[in-house]
Amino acid sequence: MEHSARHTVIFTVILCVFFSVIVSAVAVALKDRQVENARLDKIKNVLSVAGLMKPGQEMSREEITRVFEERIEPRVVNMETGQFVDGVDPLAYDARRAAKDPSQSQPAPENKSKVRRIPNLEVVYLLTEGDDVEGIILPIHGYGLWSTLYGFLALDADARTIHGITFYSHGETAGLGGEVDNPRWKALWPGRLAFDDEGDVAIHVIKGHAGPPKEDPYEVDGLSGATITSNGVSNMLDFWLGKNGFANYLAAYRNERGI
Repeated sequence: MEHSARHTVIFTVILCVFFSVIVSAVAVALKDRQVENARLDKIKNVLSVAGLMKPGQEMSREEITRVFEERIEPRVVNMETGQFVDGVDPLAYDARRAAKDPSQSQPAPENKSKVRRIPNLEVVYLLTEGDDVEGIILPIHGYGLWSTLYGFLALDADARTIHGITFYSHGETAGLGGEVDNPRWKALWPGRLAFDDEGDVAIHVIKGHAGPPKEDPYEVDGLSGATITSNGVSNMLDFWLGKNGFANYLAAYRNERGI
């Protein structure tokens, strides 16, 4: 009996070791593919918010890459100076990881969006047509009801008019706060104004319904039954468009173009 039990334990240990090795080997083998898929997903979201990829549109990996390379110019920005930084690969740089590293980030002041740290460098995406810049795409994130929402905000070339917004990662409730993914809600954003005439951040999500952009340029319909998530979207835009976010970059952009 004791002999049988010993063999059972040994056999179980051998199986555990064997499958652990297999799982580890598969994870290592798939790592490059996972990294590539994450890169492709980010590119697809950039194209989506830029209006270069329509909701539900199917594009091959090759076509996605081609459109991105033709129309999008990713640049690394120093968040303190607002100037571009050379020598850093914008597609390989991970701002989310950098924000967790004290040597690559700064603590954020207390804010409603619950942003804890600000990376020293961030990546912005320029929507181009030939040599002309037609828009700016900024990464944004902030806390909603249950989770941190990660997305992109696109501005037209005037650095004021909203071109689009999208969220690619969050844990909000489906059918409520999760409606940030709904194309109908995202279609309400283009044409709104991110800043008022004095240059202050003015865009916000209201409770209820807003009028069309010409009547209510600074307001967007709230998400039904999801007031806290709606407020979270307002808070993150206030943060990332403000002095602790991309204000220095946007100021440098406007100054260069005489806006």
